[in-house]
Amino acid sequence: MIRADRIFGVVMVIVTLGYILSAANIQTSFMSDPVGPRVFPYMVAAVVMICALIMILRPDPEVDWPRGGMLLQMLLALAVLFAYAMLIQPLGFIIPTVIAAGILSWQISPRPVPAAITGLGLGIGLFVLFKFILGLGLQGLPRALMG
Repeated sequence: MIRADRIFGVVMVIVTLGYILSAANIQTSFMSDPVGPRVFPYMVAAVVMICALIMILRPDPEVDWPRGGMLLQMLLALAVLFAYAMLIQPLGFIIPTVIAAGILSWQISPRPVPAAITGLGLGIGLFVLFKFILGLGLQGLPRALMG
């Protein structure tokens, strides 16, 4: 598994370099904020690059692949994230985020009330952070509800 981790790390370094080059080509308008639109992609690239370098320099010696119930939970999480990506545009940011965060929280700790509260808090909290603090142009709810 050491070799696989290192190969994946090298692939991620190459992908990250391409991502950085792609982010460098983002056009800025004359009315952009002082930070600019490239900072967030650069931050993502930095985190991915650090993780990839760690995988290259300190690979895991042995991996236990998931079996049975854990594999089903991972497939459910993948399905939830896919559905989230498909529903975020027609339903806005808040509703899909609340549902996805609630389901994923329930997977971590199967207690329905705390999972629902976590989903609600993340959905609204992240919307406030992205929309009002970071100034992103997010649609909070479906356009039909917004009039």
